[in-house]
Formats: sequence, C-alpha cells, structure tokens
Amino acid sequence: MLYLKVFHIVAIISWMAGIFYLPRIYVHYVEGQTAGEDVRRLAIMARKLYHFTSGMAVFSLLSGAWLWNWQSRLGFVFGGWIHVKLLGVAALIAYHISMRVLLKRLQRGAALPASTTLRWYNELPLAMLVVIVWMVVLKPF
Repeated sequence: MLYLKVFHIVAIISWMAGIFYLPRIYVHYVEGQTAGEDVRRLAIMARKLYHFTSGMAVFSLLSGAWLWNWQSRLGFVFGGWIHVKLLGVAALIAYHISMRVLLKRLQRGAALPASTTLRWYNELPLAMLVVIVWMVVLKPF
C-alpha cells in the first residue's frame, strides 16, 4: 500500500500544479488578447493542461478512495478532521470544474473575467490545499 500512497501523492502534486498554472494561462490569454497579440497557442496550452490535470485528478481521487477503504478495513478510526478534508477535496473538485467552464468560454471566444479577477481566483486553491494538508497532518479534531 505504500506504493499506492506514493503514486497518490505524486498525482496530487501533478493535479495541484495544473490547478495553480491553468489560471495563469487564462491571465496571459486575457492580457494578450487585450494587447492584440496572438493568443492561440495559450488556448492550446490551456486545453492540453486541463486534460492532463483532469487525468491526475481522477487518479488522485480513485487512489485516495482506495487508500481510505484500505485504512477503514484496518480499523483506523477517523475523527472530524476527515470531514473537513473531504469538504476541501470537494471544493477542489468544484474549482477544477470551474476551470473547465472558463476553458469552454475561452474556446468559444467568449469573454473571460478580467486578469485581476483571474489573479485573485488563482489564489483560492492554495487556501484549499492548506486546509487539506493541515487536516491530514495535524488531525486537529
């Protein structure tokens, strides 16, 4: 099971890397479009990164569910921290879906939010990640 845990952690790191970088691509896309630059390459990058990130998200969720099931069978008792962690994971999934909504808008040529809004939006998953890691490592309750 330790090997699965390693792959789970690597998948989470990959998922989070995409979650952190995709909004930055959107920022550059909006700013480049405003400046009249060719932003087609950014649209391609966003699509490819979203698909890679989605694969890592699915693997993270499946391996996490497998590990949770395995630990439950061993008799580990979970406290309230697991509920907060799962709420954080649900928030990350919702954020990931919102990145798809923005990607679809980008692909249709529809307007995206302002670059400043996207920059602030880029900070949300860090807060979610801090909460999740805090719960997993410290198990405060």
